[in-house]
Amino acid sequence: MQPAIRVENISKSYKIGATRDRAQYQTIRENLVESISKPFRRSKDQTQDETEFWAIKDVSFEVQPGQVMGVVGRNGAGKSTLLKILSRITAPTSGQIEYRGRLGSLLEVGTGFHPELSGRENIYLNGSILGMPRSQISKCFNAIVDFAEIGRFLDTPVKRYSSGMYVRLAFAVAAHLEPDILLIDEVLAVGDSNFQKKCLGKMGEVGKSGRTILFVSHNIAAMESLCHRCIFLDRGQLVYEGNTPEVLNFYQQYNVDHVRGVRNLADLPRPGGQIPVMTGVALGSDQKFPVTTVRMGSNLSIQVDFDTAGKPFSPVLGVVIKTAMGSSVFTVNNRIIPGYEFPSETARGQITCTIDRLPLMPGTYWIDLYFGDEHHDVDVILDGIMFDVEQADIYGSGKLPHHSCGPIFLNASWVLN
Repeated sequence: MQPAIRVENISKSYKIGATRDRAQYQTIRENLVESISKPFRRSKDQTQDETEFWAIKDVSFEVQPGQVMGVVGRNGAGKSTLLKILSRITAPTSGQIEYRGRLGSLLEVGTGFHPELSGRENIYLNGSILGMPRSQISKCFNAIVDFAEIGRFLDTPVKRYSSGMYVRLAFAVAAHLEPDILLIDEVLAVGDSNFQKKCLGKMGEVGKSGRTILFVSHNIAAMESLCHRCIFLDRGQLVYEGNTPEVLNFYQQYNVDHVRGVRNLADLPRPGGQIPVMTGVALGSDQKFPVTTVRMGSNLSIQVDFDTAGKPFSPVLGVVIKTAMGSSVFTVNNRIIPGYEFPSETARGQITCTIDRLPLMPGTYWIDLYFGDEHHDVDVILDGIMFDVEQADIYGSGKLPHHSCGPIFLNASWVLN
């Protein structure tokens, strides 16, 4: 049997650096100075600011007709870039792709919608893009509107839709217009929990109907229930491919002992090509540094060294705690918490975020780091460092909470009348 999708040695590189950004935001005076001084500048100066970044590197796999293939990986692994290449939104730097069947995709909220057109008009527009005749779109029209729950706003321009309405309509169109191959990125997180369940149920129906699906998600439960096979991407490369349980188990264990306790951040890749400002990170608990394991209910300190190369500002550190599967648990930063504004003359130093009574259940967790000022992020590192949380008798009852109870624990009280 011929595969529905064949991907052979796909790679995608980008040029990142300060050269293009300087030109984009220069004033007229700066442009004049640039043009006058350019002939006297060493030719290699132009290349020093540019770096070649490979978002995808030599990825090959096949998806059989009627198969639901999952794509897993942490943030920045190249999952969305892969789907954009498959959807023909961006061209690969090298490699080739073969399809057998009509292709539909749902990658970002509102992708393929015209903001000035109404929901009704966009349904027919998307159907036409998929190559479907108007009569066939009309047969599915009522089912699309009912599923998306936008009947009252059907003739309203979609530019006035909320993000939730956008994604409901986009998913309904993609699922009901019956493309042979359906590519779905992690967009279901935009909808509420009821709509997510509704979408997952519909995807199960689509998968059983014999259509081919490529599904990117951090929802491991959805992967387990929907996907026949999975591929695991890390830093743009295909690390593992196989049956869903095998891949998810490998994904959980991958790099478990990679970075714990303390880490040099200066040479790590940045997702947006930012200039490195954060130079190191260390984890601590109860005044001990570094630590690799934290007990439930104790404090966690994230200590970040930074150097802004002589450009002082008031530092802000944002910390995102994620599960081993990459799902965010909570976020904290001193930009939104009053009383933690730091002097604006700071150019280098060390900033520490301490979370009291860490509310995490036992398991392995990752930390994303966002460093900037009160207006924007200057430096971002995804999957910066990891740590373990071990069990503790946090309630003083002699009973330990079970790890299957979710990623966080809370205090509560009960009253019986």
